Amino acid sequence: MQAMLMEKLSDLRVEREPLRLVEYPIPEPGLDEVRIRVTVCGVCHTELDEIEGRTPPPRLPVILGHQAVGRIDKVGADVSTRQLGERVGVAWIYSACGHCRWCLHGLENLCPEFRATGRDADGGYAEYMVVPAGFAHPLPDTFSDAEAAPLLCAGAIGYRSLQLAEIDSGGPLGLTGFGASAHLVLKLVRHQFPDLPVYVFARSEKEQHFALELGAAWAGGSEDTPPELLEAIIDTTPAWRPVVAALRQLAPGGRLVINAIRKEDHDRDLLSGIDYPRDLWMEKTVKSVANVTRRDVTEFLKLAAEIPLHPTFEEFPLADANRALLELKERKIRGAKVLRIS
Repeated sequence: MQAMLMEKLSDLRVEREPLRLVEYPIPEPGLDEVRIRVTVCGVCHTELDEIEGRTPPPRLPVILGHQAVGRIDKVGADVSTRQLGERVGVAWIYSACGHCRWCLHGLENLCPEFRATGRDADGGYAEYMVVPAGFAHPLPDTFSDAEAAPLLCAGAIGYRSLQLAEIDSGGPLGLTGFGASAHLVLKLVRHQFPDLPVYVFARSEKEQHFALELGAAWAGGSEDTPPELLEAIIDTTPAWRPVVAALRQLAPGGRLVINAIRKEDHDRDLLSGIDYPRDLWMEKTVKSVANVTRRDVTEFLKLAAEIPLHPTFEEFPLADANRALLELKERKIRGAKVLRIS
């Protein structure tokens, strides 16, 4: 099979074209696994974190990609819940232990044995992949393969972020950064809370204009001042500067939800500028989003189909994965990026 393989950490720079198109053995499913013939796979900023060493894979080589869509073409001997030919998607959560206290309380995203697709196990930047059957999600017919891919991570993690933001008093919501996840959150909010104003902080004017096109009440730069203080802000950026700026825009009791697996270090020193009475007092809360659960993916896919919520995306051939990743790093974004595998 063809796969884009990551063979080494590329001097911590995605500009060095870290992935190589290779012929790779087709994997065989284990007893409780299914094999998927992959048609598309979404491209995520977390892949940049893997390549640049912020959340490095535990082994190399590895096949990246955790927003994979395809059809099951082989099942393990113990699998009874999935069927040949079924269209499924695989998200960031590849597996969890199922018996620790977090798993037993529906928090498998916090499981000490949490395994991530495309990091701890080979992912979807390839023509075939295997996954435990319980972590292959049936996909609604509402969406094409390319539309479904961003829903598996950008959508599901955005959905979890919105739950943590606890928008319940009608106060305004802020979004910092406006890529794959934030644009889906905005679409979701416009459906669930049509009267709720959403303010978008984005570095590029193109992203700001895109946010306004999708229904944002206001859009400005990362450190601009919105028309009012915000009940909650969801941060989807890789940097610290928007986090520090966001704290100053929260109303008393406001919540900042940081939707990122890792943050880059180049502006970490800005954290020393946080002023307690100005930025954190008045019972403001800072939460991180740690991975997703299967329930997040299932609930979000159902909700997205009911709306229906169709992502905006750009499509690239598998061989152009390096270009898609570089554009993502350079913030050349309008919605999500999706690789066409087969």
